Amino acid sequence: MNQYFTNDPDLAHQERTFNFDLGGHTLHFTSDNGVFSKHTIDFGSRVLIEAVLNREVLAAGPMLDLGCGYGPIGIALAKALPNRQVTMSDVNERALALAKRNAEANEVTSQTTIVESSVYDAVTGKFGVIVTNPPVRAGKDVVSAMLSGAKAHLTVGGEIFVVLQKKQGAPSAKKLLATTFGDAEVIKKDGGYYILHAVNEEA
Repeated sequence: MNQYFTNDPDLAHQERTFNFDLGGHTLHFTSDNGVFSKHTIDFGSRVLIEAVLNREVLAAGPMLDLGCGYGPIGIALAKALPNRQVTMSDVNERALALAKRNAEANEVTSQTTIVESSVYDAVTGKFGVIVTNPPVRAGKDVVSAMLSGAKAHLTVGGEIFVVLQKKQGAPSAKKLLATTFGDAEVIKKDGGYYILHAVNEEA
């Protein structure tokens, strides 16, 4: 069975185009078979976008959407924050091709960089903000690597935002973030989803 966190170039295409309001803008998306939440923008991503954009102050610097899928989180942030550069990374080549098309459709190409990467393998540089809706079905090891590896890719004062369902390990993920960063908090709960937040306080 194909999974959205793997590559399967032979999977039959069944593209779907739809509009969705995110971050104060009506955005246009194309999705396909073999990508996460192909029919609509999943609730967790929507809660994450809202939580990030509702912060009074965000750490300065470029942003990373880790495990971007076809791009809703990164594109919504780029559209709402026109002075920010956003890198979007994923291991799924089909999702990345869609993310590129979706960035073009929403006129944020100049703000976005799209990278094929397994976790942080091909991600370079430091970011002020990392956001992720991690692929829970890829397994705990992958999700843990996405969270614990964030510290090395954040500027001093940089912050990570993670969305996870309580029943899919949000409490243990919060403990991992607290161990990695020295502290972590739940800044929002909605419909069983937790938004976890941690700050890189040291070089």
